[in-house]
Order: sequence, then C-alpha cells, then structure tokens
Amino acid sequence: MKKILYIAFATSMLAGTAALTSCSDFLDADNKTNISAIDFFPTAEGMTGLRNYTYSLLNPIVTETDIYEWGTDLYVPTRGGDGGEFNRYDLTPQSSSVSSFYTNLYALINSANCMLYYAGEEDGRAIAEAKFFRNYAYYLLTQHFGSVPYITEYIQGAERNYPKTPLSELYPKIIEELESIMNDSNLPAESSGANLGYISQRAVKALLAKVCLAAGWDLGTTLTNAEQGTYSVNDTQYFTKAAQYAEAAINNQALTMSFEEKWSPANETNNPEIIFSAQYERAGNPGILSDDGHGLQNTFGSYYGVCTTNGMKYCNSGKAVSAKGIYLWEPGDERFDGTFMNTIYNFDGTWGTSGYYAYYNNSGNRDKMNIAYRYLPYYVTTEEAEAEFTANKSRYSSTGYVNSVFAYILGDPVTQYTFNSDGTFKKTTLSYTASLAAINGTTVCKKWDDPNTVQENTNTTNGYRDVVLFHLSDMYLTAAEAYLMAGQTAQALSYVNAVRTRANAGTLSSFSDYQPAYSVPASFGSLTDLDVILDEKGREEFGENERWMDLRRTRQLVRYNIAFNDYVTSVSNMSNAQGEIKWYRPIPSQEMANNTALTADDQNPGY
Repeated sequence: MKKILYIAFATSMLAGTAALTSCSDFLDADNKTNISAIDFFPTAEGMTGLRNYTYSLLNPIVTETDIYEWGTDLYVPTRGGDGGEFNRYDLTPQSSSVSSFYTNLYALINSANCMLYYAGEEDGRAIAEAKFFRNYAYYLLTQHFGSVPYITEYIQGAERNYPKTPLSELYPKIIEELESIMNDSNLPAESSGANLGYISQRAVKALLAKVCLAAGWDLGTTLTNAEQGTYSVNDTQYFTKAAQYAEAAINNQALTMSFEEKWSPANETNNPEIIFSAQYERAGNPGILSDDGHGLQNTFGSYYGVCTTNGMKYCNSGKAVSAKGIYLWEPGDERFDGTFMNTIYNFDGTWGTSGYYAYYNNSGNRDKMNIAYRYLPYYVTTEEAEAEFTANKSRYSSTGYVNSVFAYILGDPVTQYTFNSDGTFKKTTLSYTASLAAINGTTVCKKWDDPNTVQENTNTTNGYRDVVLFHLSDMYLTAAEAYLMAGQTAQALSYVNAVRTRANAGTLSSFSDYQPAYSVPASFGSLTDLDVILDEKGREEFGENERWMDLRRTRQLVRYNIAFNDYVTSVSNMSNAQGEIKWYRPIPSQEMANNTALTADDQNPGY
C-alpha cells in the first residue's frame, strides 16, 4: 500500500461525518447523530476508520506555515507584503490562525483519546498510535503555547473545565507515555513498505528526541538576557536523553543519499532517510484548492504570474528566502541547488514538459531547453555568470512566455541580467528588497514540488507531496544540539560535520572555524556554537516548518528577530505595553471564554 487512504472513513461509511463530530472538534463536542458511537467504533471496521481519520487530522496541522516560519530570520515577504501578524508580532488572542491551529491540535488529541476509549485488548497497534498522536499534539502545543490543559479523557459532551498543566509536569507525562510505546511490538520498526505512512517505533524515538530536547531547554536552562540570547544551563538530564533518543532514531544509519535525491519527488515512497511523514494521495483530484492536497509547493518563493498562461507553478508571493538566507549556502554546498529551483525553463505552450515542471517531466532535454529564469548564488562572479550566458546564448533568447529572459546573481545587492531577443543582455543592480518586489525577483523553494500538478485554472494548483515530519539529517542535527547542550562539544561537531560532508560543504575542525558570509549586525554579537548549529539547520531544513520553534526553544527568538527581521527593530516590537515578551502564541480568546478553569492570569505573557 503506497498511501493511507485518510479520507476513506468520512466518505465511505454512513456514520462517518456525523459520528466523528465528537472525536474531531474540541470546541464542539456534541454528538449530532442518532447512530450510536459505542456500537460502531468498537467494531473492526469502525476502529480502522477511526485510525485513518485520526491520521488525516495531521494534515491541517503540518501545513500551517505562517505559524511555523514567519517571525524568523530566514523568510521575507515579496511584492510589498509584510508577513502579517506573525512576522510583525502583533498577534492577538482573537487571531483566527492561532485559534484554528490550537483547535486542530486538540481535535487530534480528542480523536486519539476517542481511539483509546473504544479500543479493545486486540487493538494494541491502534492504542500505541493513539498515544503517539496525542503526544505529538502536546509537543506542538508546548512549543507554541507553553503550559496548556492536559486532557487524556475522550470528550463526549460540552464540558469545559480543564486547568493548564505546568511544563514541569507536562513534559514528564509526554516522555513517559512515549517511552512506554517506543519498543511496542504492535508498532512496525520502520514506516516503510506495507507500513509506509504509519507510525513506527523509529518515529516514536524521533519524537522523543524532539520532546526531550525541548524539555531540556524549557526545564533545564534559565534565560539571562533575551536581546543577547544568553542563558545558563542548570540541568542536562533531558539533553542527555535527547541525544540518546536521537541516536536510537538514527540507528547507525549514514547519510548516503545526495540532498537532491533525498528530496526528489521520485524518491518520496520508501525513502530510507524519511522516518515519518503525513501522507497525501491525489486519487484523481486535479489539485484545485477545493480538493485535498496542500499548498506547500506554492508557499516558499517569488511570484511568477498567472500559472495558466505562463507554465510556471503558482507561487503566492509568500515566504521568499531572506537576504541572510541567501548567504547561508557556502561555495560548493549542494543544498543550494537541492533546495531551490535555480533554472526555470521557458514555456512553449505545453504544460508540464515546458515551463517550471519541465525540470521533472522533461529532464532529458534540460540542456537543450530555453531558459526563462536563472538564479546564481552570491559567490558566482559577474565574469563567470556572463561566460555562462555567452556560451548558452541561444537558450537565453527565447520569446515564449517571457519576451525578456532574466538571470540573477543573488545577494544584497542583486545583479540582474535582462536578455534581449537576440541573446544580448544588460546588467543592473538593485537591493534585495527591491528585487523581492518584482514578479520573479528571487529563487523559489522546490522541496515540496509535485510534478504531477495539473494546470486546472488560475492560481489554484495544489500539490500532493507527503509532508515529512521526521527524517535522518533532522535527527543528526537534533543529536548535535543535544550533545552541545550536554557539554559534549566534540560529539556535537561530529554530527554537524556528517551533515556538511553529505552536502559537500566541507568539515569544521571546530565550531569557531565557521565563518558565515552574511552580514552580522552589531546587535547580534559574536556567533556562538549554537548559532553554527542553527545555521546548519537553516540550510538543511529550509521550508520544513521548524524555524520558529528552533529559535523559541533555544532562547534566540528575540536576538534573531532584532537582527534579521525588518519588522522588528527592538525587543519592544515583541512585547506588550508592560514589557512582557511574546515567547509564545496567545491562548485563543474562544478557549479562554469556554474553559471555565482558565482565568485572565492564564493568558500567556505579552497578550
């Protein structure tokens, strides 16, 4: 089985939609059906459907990029945008985005609790999966909201009396339950083959590594200066456990795939480096926004106009790589071309085999196809760039979708080349900010590209790539951070170097050897060993919905935003009038009103 048919339960069973209301909606727990859940769910059919439905609840959670990526150092808006309330740090408890994220997480928790409530002794696998779901949701809640209500009962009514559980109690509960299932024989060892997309023992260990790392920071360190990102380490026990679980998830597996191969759509199924992913199945859907699928392939990059007429992928002018991000990739680092679509072919009117998706669908003709856009890294000289353009003059003279072909040497400033119909060009320079305001001003992330995207209608092309939650190099860098915080610097460096070696980025003899190419503002101060790891994560995990959590967890959120977020100039931009820093998202106002156990004092600081 290639994919879990997540939606089968809701579409194929009479009881589906109505009976699941009580399992899927934390804020609306009334059962609106005459069909008895107690008669349906304990059946084999009912439990299978409930399991699949619970898996499906991952999908809206893992694709909410605003909450994961805005307000960091690596993403900037294009075409005059500002990144909205997340980037400006003016969220309020009334934010619909925050409310939906919070509600979706508790929907996953309640569906998991529903599984546990109805599971029989023979449902050992479903029980273990439910515990994983519940604790994955609590992990995300702790990272974004801090202390939250800890609910292990299946909510069948409208009761609302759940006090917040302090992190000092919540983390041990999460860890204890995950430890109880990490070697559960009911779970497969790997999420591969017939178990592709299903929770495995290895996935549990990966989640444990993440949770223990977060617990180490939140329970074992003390912030000393928010603007400088300084802290003291008081207890290393959770860091040590995080390293152990990351090692268990790695399981002595080397990074043998190239970065390009790892993220190729052709290697999505049974990829040996993917530990667990949320599954998507096209199942005949064309990819319009009203269907299933997601918009991750459209999220990270510049805007290329109307996809139906230009053969490009629709990109929503959302999160382009920042100027700092452009300078992260060092000369020779294969992750630059592995992350971004740096050559985009012109469109001759044939969807898929020309234009953007020709990179995948017509790869045998790449060296012959006319070029619409070319993006070169900052370290390419004008002489090297112009030699390439001259040698390929005929390929830069197309009059297909674009009458004027563009090429860029990315940096700040950007060197922009505009080609005439005869292949000659003119050169101009402009700031990176000015380049972002153009239609095509910077490169686009290809990590989530779905080459089977159908040109359905204007700007409505969704993709169906699985969303990777845990993977091998992610565990390498989790181990590196955990070892660093546990005081084992040499071990931390070895994992960083393993990731760098696979990318052809070269090894570091020490953390102090790292010399970034980006400009370091005075407010940022000197780079630390932790900064080196965070930069490595930025290269390796660009577009993977980790950055905000990385910066919050490591106490660097304020420091990085002041230095690299144009909408944050001082700590006051991330604080309320009383000077309370917004380290977490606000508890949604609807939850504050509905949960009788919560008072105004339970709202997170800063709101």
